[in-house]
Amino acid sequence: MGQKDMAYKQTPVLLLVCIATTCSARDRADLLNTCMDAKHHKTRPGPEDKLHDQCTPWQRNACCSANTSQEIHRDSSRLYNFNWDHCGKMTPACKRHFIQDTCLYECSPNLGPWIQQVDQSWRKERFLDVPLCKEDCQEWWEACRNSFTCKTDWHKGWDWTSGINKCPGTAACRTFQHYFPTPASLCEGLWSHSYKVSNYSRGSGHCIQMWFDPAQGNPNEEVAAFYASLVMAGAVPRSVVPLVPSLAPVLSFWLLG
Repeated sequence: MGQKDMAYKQTPVLLLVCIATTCSARDRADLLNTCMDAKHHKTRPGPEDKLHDQCTPWQRNACCSANTSQEIHRDSSRLYNFNWDHCGKMTPACKRHFIQDTCLYECSPNLGPWIQQVDQSWRKERFLDVPLCKEDCQEWWEACRNSFTCKTDWHKGWDWTSGINKCPGTAACRTFQHYFPTPASLCEGLWSHSYKVSNYSRGSGHCIQMWFDPAQGNPNEEVAAFYASLVMAGAVPRSVVPLVPSLAPVLSFWLLG
């Protein structure tokens, strides 16, 4: 093998090393068993044996309180004054997925590798591009495709003059499938890219699950540990974590091709 070929094959590795050197000590710390700095999150995760209904999978170790978990399930929740039924009654099957999404957001201590700082009045951190297992996204979309909404990004653009979210004047109520024609458009667009649909399936150890059986343990602990290990080893900075699943086959082809 000539020097040119060797340099070519080393290029992707060197690129990752160069990127990793920009990763600060803060980026590599507090990636596991951590809570976001947001409106209703606890400072530190811990047991919560009275979590309500769909949030119970996180009882053993949670970033949410029992009161927060109860509010998540209310049609008129005081957490954010957000109305799921802004275009008529959301179907129960669809609402179950939104409740589960909110339980994950409020309760999970396993989102550290994807937490980013934000400058917002109601929170200082959010998660970005969490690799959501493909079944979770597909089932969410299937359950909601015939419910109604008026917007593609629910993080912004609402009319809040009444104190709860209402559709802006120019927005028409149409089916979810109209605004979100694919599962990925729903899961990735709904909350300004909080999620990125993974090619991996539940149980793979490489994607975050909204739904899991707590009797079998929390599979998201393994997922967070996998991505955090890459950051803490200096292989990738936190900002590149969402790209890891897609980088892996590319790098393998580059190195072995």
